Amino acid sequence: EVMRDADDTCITICNMENFDPMGVHTGDSIVVAPSQTLSDRDYQMLRSAALKIIRALGIEGGCNIQFALDPKSSQYYVIEVNPRVSRSSALASKATGYPIARVAAKIAVGRTLDELMNSVTGQTSAAFEPALDYCVVKIPRWPFDKFRQADRTLGSQMKATGEVMAIDRSFEAALQKAVRSLETDQRDLLWEDPAWKDPERLLDHVRRPNDLRLWALTAALRRGYTPEELSELSGIDPWFTRKLRRIVCLERRITQEPLSDELLWEAKRAGFADRTLSALSGVPVEEIRHRRWQAGFVPVYKMVDTCAAEFEAATPYFYSTYEDEDEASPLPGPKAAVIGSGPIRIGQGIEFDYCSVKAAQALHEAGVAAIMLNNNPETVSTDFDASDRLYVEPLDDESIYEVLRHEAGSENLAALPPVILQFGGQTAINLAQPLARLGVPILGTSDEVIDVAEDRRRFERFLAELGIPQPPGAGVTTLAEAMEAAERIGYPVLVRPSYVLGGRAMEVVHGPEYLERYLITSGAFANGRPVLIDKYLEGKEVEVDAICDGQEVLIPGVMEHIERAGVHSGDSFAVYPGVHLDPSEVDELVEYTTRIALALGAIGLINIQFVIHCGRIHVLEVNPRASRTVPFLSKVTGVPMVPVSTNVLLGRSLREQGYEGGLWPRQPLVAVK
Repeated sequence: EVMRDADDTCITICNMENFDPMGVHTGDSIVVAPSQTLSDRDYQMLRSAALKIIRALGIEGGCNIQFALDPKSSQYYVIEVNPRVSRSSALASKATGYPIARVAAKIAVGRTLDELMNSVTGQTSAAFEPALDYCVVKIPRWPFDKFRQADRTLGSQMKATGEVMAIDRSFEAALQKAVRSLETDQRDLLWEDPAWKDPERLLDHVRRPNDLRLWALTAALRRGYTPEELSELSGIDPWFTRKLRRIVCLERRITQEPLSDELLWEAKRAGFADRTLSALSGVPVEEIRHRRWQAGFVPVYKMVDTCAAEFEAATPYFYSTYEDEDEASPLPGPKAAVIGSGPIRIGQGIEFDYCSVKAAQALHEAGVAAIMLNNNPETVSTDFDASDRLYVEPLDDESIYEVLRHEAGSENLAALPPVILQFGGQTAINLAQPLARLGVPILGTSDEVIDVAEDRRRFERFLAELGIPQPPGAGVTTLAEAMEAAERIGYPVLVRPSYVLGGRAMEVVHGPEYLERYLITSGAFANGRPVLIDKYLEGKEVEVDAICDGQEVLIPGVMEHIERAGVHSGDSFAVYPGVHLDPSEVDELVEYTTRIALALGAIGLINIQFVIHCGRIHVLEVNPRASRTVPFLSKVTGVPMVPVSTNVLLGRSLREQGYEGGLWPRQPLVAVK
């Protein structure tokens, strides 16, 4: 990543290296910064070439240049030049802390690098090249958990929908943190495909670029293959396969030796999560956590300062590592943590980042310091100036709890800053129960209320007690129960698991053979929670977003879906206001929404989806969080939904903010999503 101004001053911002060899799109490759396998001679050669190219092209601003290098001969080719801010620019900006787009914009209006101040250090100019004293790993987030039958081979056409970034002092630790950040079935490097018991199937995954190749490499190392053999098969540099071997060797030691303090410290420094250590050693997670705390093995937080601590810096941008010196003094209170939404994937996109950033701004305006936790380099929430403090961490209970303990500045649980979960999509909602068990205060809708809404069996009982219609259905936990329930209800049925996002593993099924095949292949029972089998009702689908303060419910608007029920709301066109809704239907929708929100005990945002079948309104589902339609509805109704709900979480009622319960006056426009 290179920058040039009108005075012909050129600097390199960041050099990054793809884990995968040539042939895999850089957006589909694991990326490491700074590059790890280049000799100083090779690095200087490529740096000089990059500066020559940007000068020869006369580019003023940022420029991304990609090279292919033969590791044996130092021969190289220029693959492409992007004379603009690119996906790699966003990663380079977050990896270094250098605000590439901001500086490029100022160069575009005639400023020069030596005139611009580095906003991170506040005392060096933008002409200083960033220096990294840490390792950054980016792993793409692919959609194959949604499309299980899709071709998983990676090539020159990008298939990833998003990415995660992790920072630590070593490659091993950053890699393991990035894997934990992905939020897939592969929760750590221990995961193996059962099909890999066949050595040929395993080696096929090593040879062929695919989304599971990282796990195939560690599986092969466990079976005795050498780093050099795997490097020969995959084309991946031996430096990386040797680092993977170090992780596998540590796994073996944790499995075979007693978990001594020395081994525990070494494992934590290499990025092993408590959950992974528990799986390897057989020691319960709680016991590992308490042993760590007793031994004083807690993470310290280091600053991303662009200058490797050469100059004083005051950036509020931190990552965790297991070392001695801490650089993040706890913020003075009052403060609250906003849990972000992690990588962009199908069903959970930038809408939730909009909510997280607006929430952080509302907290700041209310005099509450906003602490942001997220790991997605593509988002605004991971800009260090979007909140009072940013931690780039995996969004799991261990990482979040350690940040909160650090911010509390003591062992006193009462001093833990509260967390806000409802703006981070399903990622944050799924953390409600694990965090509540650890004693973390949750602002807004409680973990118990979230479980009633998310657990299909409990929700079914809740609506029955309120006397609000819902499609006939049953919560099931086994294949046999599912087959029996579907037969009793009658096909077609809608299959809906608990605690999923973007309709993952949901399906309209028209017969028993399809239901059996679908439940076996989709992983619907994977999280151990009930799956709801309910009657598929054809009709108009309607969606409502609302804000509840415990006393009143404000409904900014009612949206009608153009597609029939059964098409996921995220895939459906929606119209505000609903054009085929009678006033009596709107009144009934408002009444049901108000009753559900108050009876549930929701505080803050809530989203409800209805279907109108044969003139009767049925509730399909309730999401006790911000939905993907919040930005849309906020902009077309003029109700700033996220700031209003954030103030509700802080204890200000709707009336104190100038709003009343009920339906917000309809706007004189039609809006289509």
